[in-house]
Amino acid sequence: MKIISPITKSMHWYSLFLVFLLSAGTCLGQGNTYKAKISGRVQAQMSQSDPIDVVLQIEPLDMRPYTRGIEDKATKGRIVYKTLTDHAASTQAPVRKLLEQWNVPYKSYWVANIIASRLTARQVIEIARQRAVVRILSDAPVTFTRPIPANDYSSISLRGEPQVTWGIQRILADSVWAKGIKGHGVVVGGQDTGYKWDVDGIKDKYRGFDGTTVDHNYSWHDAISDYNPINGDSSNPCGLNLDAPCDDHGHGTHTMGTMVGENDTLQYGVAPEATWIGCRCMERGWGKPSTYIDCFQWFIAPTNTDNKQPDPAMAPAVINNSWGCPPNEGCNPDNYDIMRQVVDNVKAAGIVVVVSAGNDGGGGCSTIRNPAAIYEGSFTVGALSPNDTIARFSSRGEVLSDSSHRTKPDITAPGVRVLSQLPDGSFRAWNGTSMAGPHVAGVVALMISANPNLAGHVDIIEEIITSTARRKFSPIDSCDTDPMTIPNNVYGYGVIDALKAVKKALAWHPVKNNNTLDNGGIVVWPNPTNGLLEFDFVEVKDTEVQDILFSTLGGKVVKTAPYYKDSNRWKYDFSGYPSGVYLYSIRLGNRSVDGRFIKI
Repeated sequence: MKIISPITKSMHWYSLFLVFLLSAGTCLGQGNTYKAKISGRVQAQMSQSDPIDVVLQIEPLDMRPYTRGIEDKATKGRIVYKTLTDHAASTQAPVRKLLEQWNVPYKSYWVANIIASRLTARQVIEIARQRAVVRILSDAPVTFTRPIPANDYSSISLRGEPQVTWGIQRILADSVWAKGIKGHGVVVGGQDTGYKWDVDGIKDKYRGFDGTTVDHNYSWHDAISDYNPINGDSSNPCGLNLDAPCDDHGHGTHTMGTMVGENDTLQYGVAPEATWIGCRCMERGWGKPSTYIDCFQWFIAPTNTDNKQPDPAMAPAVINNSWGCPPNEGCNPDNYDIMRQVVDNVKAAGIVVVVSAGNDGGGGCSTIRNPAAIYEGSFTVGALSPNDTIARFSSRGEVLSDSSHRTKPDITAPGVRVLSQLPDGSFRAWNGTSMAGPHVAGVVALMISANPNLAGHVDIIEEIITSTARRKFSPIDSCDTDPMTIPNNVYGYGVIDALKAVKKALAWHPVKNNNTLDNGGIVVWPNPTNGLLEFDFVEVKDTEVQDILFSTLGGKVVKTAPYYKDSNRWKYDFSGYPSGVYLYSIRLGNRSVDGRFIKI
């Protein structure tokens, strides 16, 4: 039974006011009306008396072109952070000013150039008038990919030599360990229900712990600042706005154990010498698009516990995401694009985004239908069972929810009877693609530990994993026209093989080195540069060079002159120019060589 609010009468007047404004908007702006900016879900909520949780989408910026060709992961992170924060500061300014005039709390996110707030219907309309606002979307609840309980190992008692879980053995991670490669020197990240940082098995791998003292700066972030109404109460076993890691469900600790965990009797983490950092994006299993975006942003440039002094150099190499946002929780084609932008920008920063495919496979094909598993930039993981077939529950492609017809998943990993730890120190085996994703994140750590030059080369890492996977076909329950195709919509490229992936990773080397780009016989270095940029015409005669033209990424011509030139070497001094991405075009007779460099 719904209690009628005493302000219902005034809301009836306001509903008429709303209809009038939205109708009037159809006469304005040649189709770019106020109403067109407001999503259908938000419009449906505007007749209620309570404020609405919304996301204000400002002018987006795709960072992929800015970091294409950049070798160094740290440089990618700095470029993404600096460019996006500058863009957000300038484009969000008028909207922030209006919210501050209203004394309305809000959170600004530069990673997708959005503002999350709670607004009345009248305020939604006024915000829709702002030229900078592209869309007003619902910030509705999102849930993690809930695990399916398997056998209970809470009273497990193992003796003798440490036992290795079946998943570790199946992907041959233990064979990688035999080569002395266990993830040392690599930082993995996870956003989940939080993490019990000091539980045995993962405590010594937490970046904030040096074996004696603990410092949570740059190793932990909490995106949960209020109670999710779906839980129906105002209490949380961990609390809100935490300065120290805590897990209010157990799901996060379980997934982190699969990435890095081990103890004296059981080896259950794929990369047991990797270091981990974490972010809580859900309140007892329920988050919102803004809380997931909050964590993604923090991973690009982790901060101290006061959410200040962001530092892209502290970013992880890979992030595990065992969650999804189905339509009944607010995600639909109307707002898919925001999370896609986030994933693409995280990837542009040189971070691998591992995402669980979902547990809706019992519904047949095209059940990979929710963010963030549906996106091209996500490395989507299906679940393998111990009998070496796809788990019945594992979601499958093709992706139809965004009309892309994209083949998913990308890869498959163990996701049935996966044994890992819970916050109380007990062990349980759970089923789910949530359990499969951490296996893949752990393999990424093994690869980068074997060859640190791979750090930041997301496309190369993903290509190595898919090209070395053990091929699997599904002729019986195929979701493909040709059941023998690779990749397919059941297994993707197949089952991940850590040993083959690491072997191929060891054989990979950059074309030159991390500060050099090769453009058809012309070496441009150092890239990035602090000021002095050098062109070496290794395979091109100096007499062929007519000119070298410079411009900013936006196309503005940069006036500069050679700093030094002799033989086949030209040098330019950019020390007086601001940081950013610059383009160059070298004219060689009737052709040209184009490229970009970074001024830091």
